[in-house]
Amino acid sequence: MRILRDFKIPEFKFKKIEMDEIPEIDNVNVDYEKVKEATEKKNKKYKPYEATNYKTIKEIFNRSMKEYADRPLILQKPNHKEPYKKITYKEFGEDVNALGTKLVKMLPENSKVIIVSETTYDWYVSYMTMLCGAGIAVPVDKELPDNELENVINRARATAVIYSAKKKDAIKKIENNIPTVKYFIEMDSDEYVVDKHVGINYLIKEGKELLDNGDNSYKNIEIDPEAFKVLIFTSGTTSNSKGVMICNRNLAANINAVSEYVKLNTDDRLFSVLPLHHTYESTIGFLLPFATGSSVAVCEGLRYIVPNLQESKPTALLAVPLLIETLYKKINETIKKSKKEGIVNSMIGVTNVLKAVNIDIKRKVFKEILDNLGGNLRIIVSAAAPIDGKIGKWVEDIGIKFLQGYGLTETAPIAALTPEYEPSRYASTGKAVKDTIIKIEDPNENGEGEILIKGPTVMLGYYEDDEATASVMKDGFFCSGDIGRIDEDGYIYITGRSKNVIVTQNGKNIYPEEIEMLLGNVPEISECMVYGKKESEDARDKELIITAKIIPNYEKIEELHGKDLSDEEIQKIIWEKVKEVNKKLTSYKAVKKIEIKKDEFEKTTTMKIKRYAEIKKNN
Repeated sequence: MRILRDFKIPEFKFKKIEMDEIPEIDNVNVDYEKVKEATEKKNKKYKPYEATNYKTIKEIFNRSMKEYADRPLILQKPNHKEPYKKITYKEFGEDVNALGTKLVKMLPENSKVIIVSETTYDWYVSYMTMLCGAGIAVPVDKELPDNELENVINRARATAVIYSAKKKDAIKKIENNIPTVKYFIEMDSDEYVVDKHVGINYLIKEGKELLDNGDNSYKNIEIDPEAFKVLIFTSGTTSNSKGVMICNRNLAANINAVSEYVKLNTDDRLFSVLPLHHTYESTIGFLLPFATGSSVAVCEGLRYIVPNLQESKPTALLAVPLLIETLYKKINETIKKSKKEGIVNSMIGVTNVLKAVNIDIKRKVFKEILDNLGGNLRIIVSAAAPIDGKIGKWVEDIGIKFLQGYGLTETAPIAALTPEYEPSRYASTGKAVKDTIIKIEDPNENGEGEILIKGPTVMLGYYEDDEATASVMKDGFFCSGDIGRIDEDGYIYITGRSKNVIVTQNGKNIYPEEIEMLLGNVPEISECMVYGKKESEDARDKELIITAKIIPNYEKIEELHGKDLSDEEIQKIIWEKVKEVNKKLTSYKAVKKIEIKKDEFEKTTTMKIKRYAEIKKNN
């Protein structure tokens, strides 16, 4: 899908850390019965939470409408200056039923409906309307250029496009080239039908009138759990993107599986910062809280993350490693500038000792730090790529539970997750969720091999591509393309992507992610990408040079090494740091060459570097 060019996490600004009023440790009341329980608990097997057993999203929808009607569901800011506006489950449910009632009158059965927009209330309404019977949802990246948007619409043979005002110009440019589309539905618009164009508010109004007159045709639609309901086009690199077909069973199974490992309730609020067209955010960041009576606060955009966190005060955050790493670095820079490193590190040590005997005062001690993130954050879930374990540990050191998830669009998305109730294993992406089997194909001497996944979350297949479907399915298992190992307790460790593997002349496999993680710990390095580069174009020269493309952290270099350094001096500093990293690697994995990169890496909307695009630039 669309590459975010020149993507950069904005500068975050946090308040100065004082930490002048730390609770007196001597005054902490020790409950010795709890201490005894904590000690005994170490020798017991942890028990999962009671899992739900939903079959369809409509089942969840109907239940949540009854149980949580008057509770807030979506919190969204009308504009930056105004406070968050709360929309209740009841209001949401009424809009979904109204829109669905009108759309089933307008569209043929199983029509594919494009949803292209930034994160907004109408996106949630449109998506849920499709899942509950109005058609097949096709969530699309809002960053797609016009020609790619046109291509996706035509490939899907969509009957309708639901779009935000920001995409209006793009729709006008391509509408004559997408002949299957019968209706263009603009979000947050009251416009009547003009040719093929209509406002979503007008359709909702019309639908409510139909409902008032006793039309229950939409509400009475029965959902087949196995029926194709969502079409998601994956990112393409060397080939056209594939359309992943998702059914209600896939989505409901995700909710059931995650509910066994993570407990959310009506007091929880998730912070939505990732793009909704990704199933990670739409399933775990929306459908899961919807099923638990939780609320969702919508982030206005990356540059507003910190003020939005502080205003909405969420309890849970879904994020990708780059975002978590940035928050980690900026908070620690704030601590350093506040000259509180010593006391923070000291209190981390003290509170960890106390927590080991079931005395947890972390949130009191680190209140100032937590207040920078809204004050109520209790869970951070990282997914999409591996993250340095030390960052996960630090998150828990200040009082936030750190979880990691693993999955793909093809598993809708969760296949593995860290259980909230077990001690964290910071280097692991968790273990297989409920009813899912994960195994390693042809493991090497280190137990590493391709990760295969089988279970109810695995997709129906690729849209109109039986050959591609067959190529990734083996004896009922989905072949992920990821390389990893599983320990004796079932915890999964991702070591690389099979497509990214660098094969040396003597047959050794090198997974660049391992090296990138080590380089990412170097303060002078902002971002990096490791790949195998040909020394020459001579066909006889088969040896690949382990090369690192590096974006320097100029601010940190200036702080540590002085101002007004030349490009040559900066390169020399970086190379010395790379050589230090090389000492931690076996010889054949060592970086032999570095390339200093001054512009940003091309990234996907989940903030992953587009390796193929970057490598291609050098060829």
